[in-house]
Amino acid sequence: MAGGFRRGKRQRTPKLEARGELQSLEREGPFKEWLGMPDLYRFHLVVEGEAYSYQTEDAELAVAVGDRVVFRYKETKAGKWVDRNSLAKAIDPSAYQ
Repeated sequence: MAGGFRRGKRQRTPKLEARGELQSLEREGPFKEWLGMPDLYRFHLVVEGEAYSYQTEDAELAVAVGDRVVFRYKETKAGKWVDRNSLAKAIDPSAYQ
């Protein structure tokens, strides 16, 4: 049985990737989803004029406004959500000499 278990003809949507300059960064939180769960922070990012949301347990991100960033995301009815642990500074090979 090649292909594994599938429901109907639905295909998994491929991961979308974005990169560019981080133009804006705002933090909300902390939020408690339920008792015993760690606090969650929601970040609103603007990269190359596009708005994204990112939710994490970290109060601070390793990126700052002005950094070139890269990440994977998915589009939902609620907007574009950055995949957990995928947000990072983009490495520009020309900067290494």
